[in-house]
Amino acid sequence: MLKGKNALVTGSTSGIGLGIATALAEAGCGIILNGFGDPAEIERISTDLQGRFGIKTHYSGADMSKPAEIRTMIAEAEAALGSVDVLVNNAGIQFTASIDEFPDDKWDAIIAINMSATFHAMKAALPGMKSRGWGRIINIASAHGLVASPNKVAYVAAKHGVVGMTKVAAIEAANTGVTVNAICPGWVLTPLVEKQIAANAKQSGISEEQAKHDLLAEKQPLLEFTTPAHLGALAVFLCGDAAATMTGIALPVDGAWTAQ
Repeated sequence: MLKGKNALVTGSTSGIGLGIATALAEAGCGIILNGFGDPAEIERISTDLQGRFGIKTHYSGADMSKPAEIRTMIAEAEAALGSVDVLVNNAGIQFTASIDEFPDDKWDAIIAINMSATFHAMKAALPGMKSRGWGRIINIASAHGLVASPNKVAYVAAKHGVVGMTKVAAIEAANTGVTVNAICPGWVLTPLVEKQIAANAKQSGISEEQAKHDLLAEKQPLLEFTTPAHLGALAVFLCGDAAATMTGIALPVDGAWTAQ
């Protein structure tokens, strides 16, 4: 249903971003990949998407902490594929420490990549979307964009900021054909989380199944992980006609974490 459209997904060389990029490619979108990683693996991902779904791809290694590189990425994507019709702001990093021990450089980096990058990418992509009369912006926030947890001050602040920006952008873009929404996942089973589970299991001397249960049970009444494919399907829905009047909302996909 998105044939002829092009989607830029930041942080899309693995995890949530790759799951969303794959779902959008399956729906017919050309894909602009972004993120760090082994060049050979990124090339493999790009070739795989082209071969499986018959779409065009482009890759940008833009550093999402640098506004000039974000602007260049949008311009190069438009030049390479003709347009950026769907923008998924997904890139993010994490660091945990109490406020009084939180390193200044970690605060600055998390705010830059998790929040400011969303602003700079929206600012760069919106003019083209408005001129074409159609666009979809999907900001990947978090359950931590709605509620807080200790030792995550920068991440929680950034994700709350993303939810706020989403609302402002939706109001400003109303009646232009552009919608702006946020997805707020709880625990997502990504390769990074799987490594965390394995490490916790080894450290505690328990099975990985028990480690998964314990991780989920701390926050989520529903003791199941969301998958990148789940989030990809939701992103495709938000790009479709059924979601044409859904804008400015933050959608929890969190196993009832924020229902408590």
